[in-house]
Amino acid sequence: MTPTAQPSDPSDLSDPAGPRDPAPTVRGAQPRIRGNDHGVLEPPALGKWEPHLTATVVVPAYNGQDALDLTLAALAAQSYPAHLTEVVVVDDGSSPPIRIPGIAPENTRLVPSADGGWGRSHAVRTGAAEAGGEVVVWIDNDTLAHREHLEAQLRWHHLADYLVVLGSRRVVDHKPGDLTPAAVHEAVARGAADTLYDEETSRPNGWIDAVREATDDLRAAGPSVGTTLVGSTASVRRDLLRSAGDSDPGMILGEDTELGYRLSQAGAVFVPEPEARSWHLGAPTIEREQGGLLRLIRPHLTHRVPTMRLARRRRRQWLVPYVDVVVEVADATAEDVRATVDPVLDGTLPDVRVTLVGPWERLTGERRSVFGDPLVELRLVRDEYAHEGRVAFAAEVPRTSFPAPFRLRCAPGWRPAPDGLAALVREADTDGLGLVEITGPADEFGARLERTSAVRRALLLAAPGEELDAVVADVSGVLRTDDTRWGGPDAPPDDVSVDSLLAMLEEQGLRPPTRPQ
Repeated sequence: MTPTAQPSDPSDLSDPAGPRDPAPTVRGAQPRIRGNDHGVLEPPALGKWEPHLTATVVVPAYNGQDALDLTLAALAAQSYPAHLTEVVVVDDGSSPPIRIPGIAPENTRLVPSADGGWGRSHAVRTGAAEAGGEVVVWIDNDTLAHREHLEAQLRWHHLADYLVVLGSRRVVDHKPGDLTPAAVHEAVARGAADTLYDEETSRPNGWIDAVREATDDLRAAGPSVGTTLVGSTASVRRDLLRSAGDSDPGMILGEDTELGYRLSQAGAVFVPEPEARSWHLGAPTIEREQGGLLRLIRPHLTHRVPTMRLARRRRRQWLVPYVDVVVEVADATAEDVRATVDPVLDGTLPDVRVTLVGPWERLTGERRSVFGDPLVELRLVRDEYAHEGRVAFAAEVPRTSFPAPFRLRCAPGWRPAPDGLAALVREADTDGLGLVEITGPADEFGARLERTSAVRRALLLAAPGEELDAVVADVSGVLRTDDTRWGGPDAPPDDVSVDSLLAMLEEQGLRPPTRPQ
């Protein structure tokens, strides 16, 4: 394989809640997987199929030359064809600098981590930007892969373009000098990597193995399936990785969990592959520093992973909201807009952002007739919410609200019930719904709840000219209803009267309050 350097995703990951929704790459007919039920796919038996996809193995390295030598020796003995594989080792500022040892895959390159950052996520992003392969595989520099490790993962990517394949690892106690690269290469080449360490004294992957067991190998996993991504061994199509925004260089710890969340919102299906076996040389950070690690990563993940509902119990504003409520306001009255927006902001689900879509650029500071202003409604809406941190202003409706897991589009004047938004997303999660469309009297549009992951997957799979909602129905549940329990059209006009003005004076302390009768 002759790799060609690819530009990294230009998206600004410093603000994951910003307007970033790259178009997915479509490669023609693909199997349509409902939810995360990867069981509809049948991978070929190891050693009995003909691969054609090229792969880039990204190995981030910070010091640890001894372990890296063993990692590369194992990669040099893989069953996946060498001419389809390249390895990019990223030196994240090691001292002394990392070097490529004598036993390594033939097509191995060493690159420095890009300027302007440090840490595993930054190094992985650097390596992915260099990737010429169609599939990006992550392997940490202390992970000794068994012979079929790459083959076991890559066989899935030949079946569908939107998979994230999770390798398997066992943790072993390791000290520098325990093994030589030559011994590792010889054992892996003859399929005997399991003899290098004792399976019985090794340790499993903890809670992720428990999650897989409880969810039928993730086939029945819910919306948080992406948090099972462990970056020490996993793989994804390069184009899907870039459409999700690649690794966030601002995440020093917990970056694989956060990336897994974004990949799930980009439409990915997560597949655990037990045959992609490996030894993890020494205790990983989560095993050594569990309490301290969770404390350090909590604020970063809580802001970026809205499905961490228990961590968001407080009434606060978060970087990535759980629901983005989109209201097109160009032809609406200010009263209609308030009738929709205020109940959203006051509801029992505070984890929201409201996006008001309209021609805001038309609101200039030029002299105008105050009472004859043709843009008075638009101006009132802007002035009403200009200083509300949970309200954003946009010129057009984006394709999706990625990376927020839900978007509610509703007509101005459609008023959510006090618990309506919270109950609606609970219903969607309970029944695995990717779309809920609520109509009002005479079948007019009321509101539409969209699950980002289902819509993004439908965008990946839809044939030219195919109705997107029909594809959403193929990959998730769809409900169309006139049920008013979540909300309905109810936009009473503001009651401006002498009594209301006197009440305002009371509230502002300009007259003492009257005693209740």
